[in-house]
Amino acid sequence: MATFPDYKDIYVFVEQKNSQPAEVGYELISKARELVDGSPELGYKVVGVLLGENVKEKAKDVIAHGADKVIVIDDPKLKDYSTQFYTDALTQLIEEFKPSSLLTGATVLGRDLAPRVAARINAGLTADATAIEIGKDVKLNSRNGVREIPNEDALLLVTRPTFGGNLFGTIVCPDTRPQMATIRPKVFDLAKPDPNRTGEVVEFAPKWTEETPLVVVEGILPKEVAGVDITKCEILVGAGRGAEGALDLVEELASLLGGEVAATRAAVEDGFIAKERQVGQTGKTVRPSLYIACGISGAVQHVAGMEKSDYIIAINRDPEAEIFKIANQGYVGTVESVLPALIAEIKNIKASR
Repeated sequence: MATFPDYKDIYVFVEQKNSQPAEVGYELISKARELVDGSPELGYKVVGVLLGENVKEKAKDVIAHGADKVIVIDDPKLKDYSTQFYTDALTQLIEEFKPSSLLTGATVLGRDLAPRVAARINAGLTADATAIEIGKDVKLNSRNGVREIPNEDALLLVTRPTFGGNLFGTIVCPDTRPQMATIRPKVFDLAKPDPNRTGEVVEFAPKWTEETPLVVVEGILPKEVAGVDITKCEILVGAGRGAEGALDLVEELASLLGGEVAATRAAVEDGFIAKERQVGQTGKTVRPSLYIACGISGAVQHVAGMEKSDYIIAINRDPEAEIFKIANQGYVGTVESVLPALIAEIKNIKASR
C-alpha cells in the first residue's frame, strides 16, 4: 500500500488576472484554513500558489486571507494565461515542494490547467467539487478486502454531483499525490482577511522546457458583458417551471426588493429566461442574502447552485416538494396566488415608511 511521508500541506492555486487575484482563490484558502485548523495533528500548512508577472506584492493579501506560506512564480511568460507555461510552472512546483493536496477554482482557466497538470504528474483529479474534507479513520472496500488509510496520509474526501446531478458521490485518490480537485466559485465561505497575519513568501524559478511559446496571442478583446452578474446579487428571485406563467409577477417582486431574477435549467431551456441567469449544477453558483424560489421543485441540480443562500423562501403548490427541505420559510400554493399577496404587502410596508 502506497504511503506518502514526503507529501504534506494543502496547496491552493490562486488564480489572478492583471495581477488581481480572483475571489475563488481566497474562498479556497479559507476552506483550506478550516481543514488544517480542524486537523492540527497533521501539522499541515495552507500554501498559496501565485503565478504571473508582478504578482509578488499580492502574496501579502493571500497570507491575510489565511495562508501560512505563499510560493510565487513571477515571470514575464506568465503575464497572460498560457496553457503551455502555466502547466510547466505548476508541474515543476509540485515536483519540487510535494503538496499533499492541490485545490483549484473550477473557472475557465482552472478547468483548462488542472487536468493538464494532473496528466503530467499522473495524479487523480476530481472536477467541479461542491464539498471537501479530510478523512479520518477511513476504510475503503477493495477486491482484496477492507483497506485502512492511515490518518497521517490526510486522505481528501471530495464530493461532487454525479449521474446528471441526481446523486452526490465522494471521490478519493488513495494511491497518488497530490490529491487534486477543482471547486466551483461561491461554494465555500470567504473568511474576512486579517491584515496582521504573517507568513512566509518563497520565490520559485522554473526551468522552462520550451522557451518559445507554441501558441502566440496576437491580441485580447474584452468580453462584452450583457445584463447583470447574478453571482454578485444580494437578492434573487428564482423562477422554475411552476412560475413560467407568472414571470411578470416574479420580475415585479425582484424589482420591489432591489434584486434580480434567476432561473432553473427548465425555465431557461423552455425559452423563458436567458442562460446567463441560470442557477445550478450546469449554471452558476450563487450565495445571496435572500433567495425566493418560485415554482421550483428543489431538484439537486438546482439546489447545488443556491443552497448556501443566507435565507431561502420557497413557494410551491406541492407541500412535499424537495425545496421545502432546505427553505427557511415556505408557502404552499401556486406562484400566481402567492406572489400578488406578497407584492401587495411589500408595497404597503414601503408606503407606510
